[in-house]
Amino acid sequence: MTKSFSRRFFLTTALSGLAAGAQAGAPAVSLRPKARPGSLATATTPDAQFLIDQANLGGTVSYAVVDVSTGRRLEARDPAKALPPASVTKAVTALYAMQTLGAGYRFRTRLIATGAIENGVIKGDLVLVGGGDPTLNTDALAGMAAKLKAAGIRSVRGKFRVFSGALPFARVIDPSQPDHVGYNPSLSGLNLNYNRVHFQWTRNGSGYDVTMDARSEKYRPEVRVARISVADRAQPVYTYKDGGDHDKWTVARKALGKSGTRWLPVRRPADYAAEVFATFARSHGIRLNPAKTLNTSPKGTEIVTHRSAGLSVILKAMLKWSTNLTAELVGMTATVKRNGKVSSLNQSAREMSDWARKELGMKDARFVDHSGLGDASRISAGALAQALAKVHGDNVLGPMLKPIKMRGADGKIDRNHPLKVIAKTGTLHFVSSLAGYTTAPDGTRMAFAIFTANQASRARIDRSSGERPPGARSWNKRAKRLQQSLIERWASLYAS
Repeated sequence: MTKSFSRRFFLTTALSGLAAGAQAGAPAVSLRPKARPGSLATATTPDAQFLIDQANLGGTVSYAVVDVSTGRRLEARDPAKALPPASVTKAVTALYAMQTLGAGYRFRTRLIATGAIENGVIKGDLVLVGGGDPTLNTDALAGMAAKLKAAGIRSVRGKFRVFSGALPFARVIDPSQPDHVGYNPSLSGLNLNYNRVHFQWTRNGSGYDVTMDARSEKYRPEVRVARISVADRAQPVYTYKDGGDHDKWTVARKALGKSGTRWLPVRRPADYAAEVFATFARSHGIRLNPAKTLNTSPKGTEIVTHRSAGLSVILKAMLKWSTNLTAELVGMTATVKRNGKVSSLNQSAREMSDWARKELGMKDARFVDHSGLGDASRISAGALAQALAKVHGDNVLGPMLKPIKMRGADGKIDRNHPLKVIAKTGTLHFVSSLAGYTTAPDGTRMAFAIFTANQASRARIDRSSGERPPGARSWNKRAKRLQQSLIERWASLYAS
């Protein structure tokens, strides 16, 4: 473990407990602070229950807000209610990875020769070795192939192999999701392009020209490890089948239109990376046979090493774009560092749950993954808000969180809004969460967590379709309006 978070908030535990009892529910009547120049305070501040009733979300609304300078809970509603955190989970994952691996940790992807190298000929095997890098892309593999050539390698007498066992394989993150959604890819110790393949189609007379490629900024190598055919039907739009040595997709003709593109998930990530690398090696005159899987970590001469950006850079991008694959891979990599091994994604999530309970005081934490895609994860707003306050002084998470755009009374983005909010959002159908920090005009900073969930509406969703269920979009918009209204209320009431 590289670093422990500060314990300065332990000194305020007793005070926080008293405050929690006093503020366990939202005030029953509106509080009336005096108006202050440059503040959000007005003659009256909306009652929290009024704001919740106005949002008309049904289900459960739970929140907590904490003064980061004292650790004192200022206000809460059902703070101990454990709810699905959705992608807010990634904020906990970021803390878990940063404490375990350190901000400067870099993932490595390597080319190893298992035999002697003589006159540019590898006498043994050439192995592409994954190190769990969530950001490895086609450009990086092209660079590795060029460096292999620059190292003087002309041919490989043995076999081309691939090793992806640094992390356990998972076919999907969440089995309840439809097959075709790109945000639910496979996981492996060797991954490429977030384990997505680019599907493009163009109408050609009565048929379609289709391609599957590993697209990047510079290159578009076509692949055979994922294949697709057009089927004469209207529904379902996509079907998936294990083709033995490839992913076998079909797409409904009536859903295509004239032309278009989309990313589909890859279920053979190591084979995907190996095929793309072999394509680039061939362009340099190095011919490789189709890769064979290696089950144990290879020993030999390290010829080429690609290093990722530092972990803090990777995590900041993860929190901005909410990339599920990144969260799962950094989470499992942290578990390997802590335990020496990890058997599965679920086991790694349990390890992070134990860590959150011990290090962050989140006694009710129960994660099933590191991304929040699985809706069986549970944490409470009260525990998360208190944890965010606890780590605030360490300045680890704050710099990585995304600024949240606040809206004016007209509903449009207000770039001059007096409140500054940095936070992580979380969205599933009929689940919306937001957790982070808000700074009032006078500099008062508060940690908060807001969870909203309508489990009854969520239970009625047809998950096999992959389509947004009726009412989900408007529900989510109302949830986000409520989140801003609550944050504005707190700034009005609790800023000094």
